[in-house]
Amino acid sequence: MARGDSCHYSVKYNVGEVVRAKASNVPVHFKNTVEAARQLKGLSVQKAENYMKNVLARKVCVPFRRFKSGIGKCGQAKQFKTVVGRWPVKSIKALQMLLRNAVSNCDYFGKDPADFMIQHIQVNQAPVVTRRTYRAHGRINPFVRHLSHLQIILSEKVKL
Repeated sequence: MARGDSCHYSVKYNVGEVVRAKASNVPVHFKNTVEAARQLKGLSVQKAENYMKNVLARKVCVPFRRFKSGIGKCGQAKQFKTVVGRWPVKSIKALQMLLRNAVSNCDYFGKDPADFMIQHIQVNQAPVVTRRTYRAHGRINPFVRHLSHLQIILSEKVKL
């Protein structure tokens, strides 16, 4: 590990060859963000930005493959060989913020973001924040806030 590498990432990498960004305790749902992040892995930075822009405009959906129980069908999901899809706006905005941070890190290190692709993207659950909400007839229910940890690693595209 190089100097200043106190943050832990889930993959091994060479510090000079990749650009990374990380966000902790982001207030987004874990399951929605996992499905959105899965679609971004392997895309170039430009394609990922376009995909997220189209999801926010509801031109294309995020297919749900793993966490799909209780989710309705979506006609736009047919292009991904599934029928279940959604448009998780809050998760997409958080991933956009993270990608923007990684692109600005590219600029900071003097590298061209157009030469990079998303090599690794990961979403982890953070501890939930539990509060109380007061209900009728003197009852108290939990009021839970779900948080996630996000990390992204961009690597240079392989030149053929």
